Amino acid sequence: MSIWIKGGRLIDPKNKIDAQQDVFIVDKRIAAIGSAPQGFVASQVIDASGLIVMPGLVDVAARLREPGYEYRATLESEMDAAMAGGVTSLSCPPDTDPPLDEPGLVEMLKHRARMLNKARVFPVGALTYGLKGAELTEMVELTEAGCKAFSQADTPLTETRVLMRAMQYAATFDYRVWLRPRDAFLAKDGVAHDGEVATRLGLPAIPVVAETIALATMLQLAKETGVKLHICRISSAEGVAMVREAKRSGLPVTCDVSMNHIHLSEMDIGFFDSNCHLIPPLRSQRDKAALRAGVLDGTIDAVCSNHSPVDEDAKQLPFAEAEAGATGMELLLPLMLKWAEQENVALLDALARVTINPAQLLGVKTGHLSVGAHADVCIFDSKTTWKVEPAALKSQGKNTPFNGYNMQGRVRHTIVEGLVAYSI
Repeated sequence: MSIWIKGGRLIDPKNKIDAQQDVFIVDKRIAAIGSAPQGFVASQVIDASGLIVMPGLVDVAARLREPGYEYRATLESEMDAAMAGGVTSLSCPPDTDPPLDEPGLVEMLKHRARMLNKARVFPVGALTYGLKGAELTEMVELTEAGCKAFSQADTPLTETRVLMRAMQYAATFDYRVWLRPRDAFLAKDGVAHDGEVATRLGLPAIPVVAETIALATMLQLAKETGVKLHICRISSAEGVAMVREAKRSGLPVTCDVSMNHIHLSEMDIGFFDSNCHLIPPLRSQRDKAALRAGVLDGTIDAVCSNHSPVDEDAKQLPFAEAEAGATGMELLLPLMLKWAEQENVALLDALARVTINPAQLLGVKTGHLSVGAHADVCIFDSKTTWKVEPAALKSQGKNTPFNGYNMQGRVRHTIVEGLVAYSI
């Protein structure tokens, strides 16, 4: 299969390209940029005039809900959502049922994903068996099965000694440990930021200190063990400041943020909108501003969708009882474009946060369009505007805090390994 993508504006953050360039694909790889390789004959031509051609997006947090939660979403539905969002590589947290703590489960998930010929799936393995925080998993075997990092997902590891041993073990083999900072006791039963909205609505609150105390522990243990630590879904101004200082001191720490948290705040909860019940909670306007600044100055390495589809019944409950989570992969690109426009950031820099940066966090060879690289391509129209309507989303989870919002930027074609997997 050979594809000629002609007339488009090519943006490739890794190679610092932002220019009108044709792209030529042969046998699943990028064969040439600019001029056709010798003897090239296109079996398919995509006219990208007026469109932007970029590497497929890399999403570091996308729950596919398999195995165990197929009533919320299926691999098929979420892969369709990935294609509609231009996401060609994604990592899924280990909080499935059962958790991804055995090589057989990881291999099964990867096999099912490969059979669909859509997005590449890079599982994050469980740090402890059953995510119970007691016994370390066999990280070597899980890595051989395809895991790119190890995590507790949203389940806090309360036994500090176990966490230290996990970091020591991971550091020995140069494995990545991904952790979300949340003190289980301070955050217990909380559903909203400890601010004026939670007070007004009478919602159980999660204070910022629940994040910063856990984060301080993680950073101290990372300094002690030398592990490659990635902080998942930072949500507070204080948390961003701590990560910034840790980076300045030379600690090998990275960080990501959910797209929801750079566009929304506690004020968007309104009158108990359960679509805004998220983990971590939407915080104050001050926190949102600090998160946006953190993305701008590079303290926050990547922006993710934190895609967590929830079934309708679990959302149609009072805010405090509704299940946390929202669909997101189909909105990641337009929300990144919106951030870039609001902050006056060049697309070349903005798109790095959803392509090469997250690929480097995962340690995978995607997120760029170098000659010889995997032909994973997203082609989108930056001028098209559309309204978010849950029924039109590909994901089985229809709940999003952006319901009814107008978005600018729509994916036209998604190519994975040299095959057109999505077109409109």
